Order: sequence, then C-alpha cells, then structure tokens
Amino acid sequence: MTVHPDPFLLVADRIRSITSSWANGMTLAEIRTSFDGFLGGDFAADQLEIFDLEGLPASWIGNGAERTIFYLHGGGFQIGSLRSHADLMTRIASAADARVLGIDYRLAPEHRFPAAHDDAFSAYRWLIASGIVPDAIMGDSAGGALALATAVRARDAGLPLPRAIMLLSPWLDLSLSGDSYASLAEADIFSKPAQLRAMAKTYIGRNGDPSDPLVSPLFAALDGLPPMLVHAGACDITLDDARLLEKRVNDAGGAITLRIFDRMCHHFQVFAELPETAQSLSEIGAFFDRL
Repeated sequence: MTVHPDPFLLVADRIRSITSSWANGMTLAEIRTSFDGFLGGDFAADQLEIFDLEGLPASWIGNGAERTIFYLHGGGFQIGSLRSHADLMTRIASAADARVLGIDYRLAPEHRFPAAHDDAFSAYRWLIASGIVPDAIMGDSAGGALALATAVRARDAGLPLPRAIMLLSPWLDLSLSGDSYASLAEADIFSKPAQLRAMAKTYIGRNGDPSDPLVSPLFAALDGLPPMLVHAGACDITLDDARLLEKRVNDAGGAITLRIFDRMCHHFQVFAELPETAQSLSEIGAFFDRL
C-alpha cells in the first residue's frame, strides 16, 4: 500500500529550509526577492497587469463577475508584494467568484508608519471615487492589520463600507500582548515572536507606540463595522489577536465569525497544497453567499 506523505509536513520542511536561508546573512533586498519566489511559486510575474493607482503599483486579479475584493498582502510591513501573493489572490478570486484588487504599498524601513496604512487607505478611497464599493476588504498577517485599520478609517471618514471584512491570521497587535505569542512560539513553524518584534520596531520606529490604535487596530473602536470572517491556525502565534478581536467585536455589538484550523501555522492559506487551505477558501466563498 502506498503511503502518501502528510502535506503539512512537506510544507513545514519547505518553510524551515527557506527561513533558515533568510537567517543566514541575507540582505533585506535578497529576502524580499526570496519571499516573492517562495510564495509566488509558479505564478509568472508577467501575468500581472500592473497599473498606477495614486502612485502605487496595483493589479486586478481574477475575472469573477459577482464580487470585488480589496486585498492587502502580509509580510510584516517589510516584505511581500503583488508577486508574492498573486497566487493566493487568484485562488481567492476563484473561490469567491470575484475580481481582486491588490497593491504594492510602501515597505519599511524605507517607509515607516504610517506609510503602509496611508497607502491602503488611499487605494480604498480610489475605489470609492471610482464608483466601486468593494464587497470585502481582506488581508493576511500584517495585511490583516491594514485591512481592519482601513475599514476603521473609512468608517470614521464617513465613506461607504465594504459588505465584509475578511482576515487571515491577522497580526493586529504590534505590541504582541497576547499569550499565544509565547505559548505557541515553538508550535508555529512560520513566524516567531522575536521576528515580529523586530518587524514592529522597524515599521513604527524606536519611539513608536505599538499599542496605538492607529498602529494596532485591535485596540481601535470596533463598533459600526461590517460583518467579519477571521481564519487562523491553532498553531499560529497571532491566534490571540483573532480571539481578542472576536471578543471586542461582540462587545461592540458587531458580527464576527472566527474559524480556527487544527495544526495550521501563521497564514497557512499561502500554501495551496494544504487541504485546510482549500477548506478555508471554500468557507470564504460560502460566507459571501450568506451575506
């Protein structure tokens, strides 16, 4: 009888191999290129039709006719791009019968807070000015923080809001106050507390306050926001951000659905070969159908 290897163990081996190379003296520019290739996989960069959106590289991905999603990629505010997340955005577009707008927001340390937050909000305002109210604003990891912060800013500015906010392993607390940052530090094969602390400091600066609601939207006022769908892994060091978000949204009278996937690490959906990824994307599509 043929024994098929566990897809998660294969992904774990890939993660350990690539992250060890990043820790072995690579420059930030080299890590960015490596990260793009690692997550981008076989997606050909020339498939992206880039256009200028208020000075930012942007691309529409997918041909879905039913919905529009504004997507913000993860990468700790330092790495990540349209290239790294194009494959994930393509799969999301297919699952949700949507077209997805992605952008290359400015990265630290060249551009510190509030550069990425401002770029995300600028792109959202461009959508609204173009007559497009997105069905969802969505992001993974640091992109989850940008997605939630953009929705909060849109609410405060009186702009039309998306029908939903969808967050994948959102990193919403740059102060890393949740217990999961310590309790799951060994279990999470992708992200480590020291790594996130360094990324937070790089983005907000040495004297920045990581608990500022403008930086960490977990601490913002969360009333008056659209329904939220949050997917996280049971071995994700940012898990307590998702759990506390659920509590704070419920306390504010909002609607939120939190789904925690057994064994999964931080933003596992970037790995298409995982069965849990297919389940997560299927549930995203079904969530839209219930709105």
